[in-house]
Amino acid sequence: MEAAFTLATEVGIKPACESLDIPRCRFYRVQVRKSAPVTEPKKRLSPPRALSFKERKGMLDILHSDRFVDKAPNEVYATLLDEGEYHCSIRTMYRILNDNQEVRERRNQLSHPVYQKPELLATAPNQVWSWDISAP
Repeated sequence: MEAAFTLATEVGIKPACESLDIPRCRFYRVQVRKSAPVTEPKKRLSPPRALSFKERKGMLDILHSDRFVDKAPNEVYATLLDEGEYHCSIRTMYRILNDNQEVRERRNQLSHPVYQKPELLATAPNQVWSWDISAP
């Protein structure tokens, strides 16, 4: 690529790329990369209306309370709004739960045991009966 840059200053970019069999788009891409300063991405500032750590902790405590422990954020939001309280939006509740790895099914659910399928064993004729439900 250095040869292409050197030749381009003498004969031009198009003839230099054609003679070295280099696509011009690659020439320009490398040229842009060489000339672009290397900068680290800026850290995003927190929005001015974002909840503070104390407010987020308070909302998490509300979501963990006995009253709301098994409720979805939609239900929590509606219940608090009916009582005249507004802490944050439904989406913010989901964000708070997600930050604490708690976005999952919040209801207590039973896990059913794995039953062993019955095995039918016949040692003589007419001991095990079965049926066929397929159409004739």
